[in-house]
Amino acid sequence: MQGEIEAIVSSARSEIASAGELDALERVRVRFLGRKGELTLLLRGLKELPAEERPAAGQALNRAKNEVEGLIQARREELEEGSLEVDGRWDLTLPGRRPHSGSRHLIHQTIERICDIFHGMGYTRADGPDVELDALNFTALNFPDDHPSRDLQDTFYINDEVVLRTQTSPVQVRYMREHTPPIAIVAPGRVYRQEQPDASHAAEFFQIEGLFVDRAVSMADLKATVLAFVREFSGEDEPRLRFRPHFFPFTEPSVEVDLWWQGKDGKGAWLEIMGAGMVHPHVFANCGYPEDAYTGFAFGMGIDRLAMVAAAIPDIRLLYDNDIRFHRQFPG
Repeated sequence: MQGEIEAIVSSARSEIASAGELDALERVRVRFLGRKGELTLLLRGLKELPAEERPAAGQALNRAKNEVEGLIQARREELEEGSLEVDGRWDLTLPGRRPHSGSRHLIHQTIERICDIFHGMGYTRADGPDVELDALNFTALNFPDDHPSRDLQDTFYINDEVVLRTQTSPVQVRYMREHTPPIAIVAPGRVYRQEQPDASHAAEFFQIEGLFVDRAVSMADLKATVLAFVREFSGEDEPRLRFRPHFFPFTEPSVEVDLWWQGKDGKGAWLEIMGAGMVHPHVFANCGYPEDAYTGFAFGMGIDRLAMVAAAIPDIRLLYDNDIRFHRQFPG
């Protein structure tokens, strides 16, 4: 049988080398390794050999089979590589097709733009977890136990002590507990509230908080900072801003800031862009700062709303629908 095996392998080598196309190579494979191939039939015939001859014959057949399979695979790779070079159907002078390249989401573009503006004013960026302790999301920020935000209908609770954060303000608490003033940070991130989704509300959205703490910081510093930011973001030298008294548990006094936005149709309206105020003394105490040692201000903005205003997007749900046609309008 050894002589028969060597003759089959020699024939296979010759035919594999002379196969000029993949179809011809496949016919060679079937002839030698197919269900009725020459080597396959010899393998099936091993059981008819005397018991003392089977081990040696089996080893020789396996070596032959592995060699033929290897030769076929190597020839297949040669033919596949060469087909791109010699196949007349390919016009190699044609320009290449550019692959589709993705881009950052409009919300993330807006985050980077806002952070760049504040970075130019000396602020650094801080981050915190989306899943937050109730003690940091509410208690440390001076929310009373009966505040509506603590209601199960308004907040996503993991358990009695853990929530999905309702604002990025806990990042301020975490940062103040680890750093001493002066502090100037912005904290962008995703937040969660049990909102009924509509054109201007979503159950999850993005917010950015700012915090500045030092000695003798005043409301005048807050107003100057907000004005500098709005000038840069809107591109207007003298934007119209309105500060309205408001209430937030973690600031006192507190304000809401409105921007007069002129539409392309010539019509204008006041748009609320942020809540802000002077950091409440109870928040400083909860962060371990000495009483009356520091003052500071904080502000919070909805990133989605700013993106919608800047890009004239009428419905917040468009930002989260997985429609590539919409997102291609805002490459970046």
